[in-house]
Amino acid sequence: MNLSTQKRMASQILGVGYNRVLFDEDELEEIAAAVTREDIKRLINKGAISARQVKGTSRGRIKRNMRQKAKGRRSGHGSRKGSKNAKVSSKKRWIKTIRPIRKRLKELREEGAVDRSVYRKTYRMAKGGIFRSKAYLESYLKEHKMMR
Repeated sequence: MNLSTQKRMASQILGVGYNRVLFDEDELEEIAAAVTREDIKRLINKGAISARQVKGTSRGRIKRNMRQKAKGRRSGHGSRKGSKNAKVSSKKRWIKTIRPIRKRLKELREEGAVDRSVYRKTYRMAKGGIFRSKAYLESYLKEHKMMR
């Protein structure tokens, strides 16, 4: 039995491609008897004619990777693209370093652990990038006997 006309009409009504139209095996006689668009619409509403789902692209792997990245994983050297400063700019990295150092210097000055001249000298040194961390600043001050 040739159902190509019914299939063509159904594809136009459903707004899908010819190959996506599915006929219910139990209703083939009724589908063959359908000659008007109204008959086809009635069969679609009844469920005898339907459209096959579009095969999509699974996002399962992407979702898994995003969960991993949220935990801070998958960020090693092999995963990085761009320059050395692409992930965190050099300015942001500098800010992250200098602010705690300056804050610690102010604390030491207020405590009286360093006097004004030492504070000014070490502040300028910090600006020059000599101290890489608070711990390094304190070890420098102790080593050079600048702290009381």
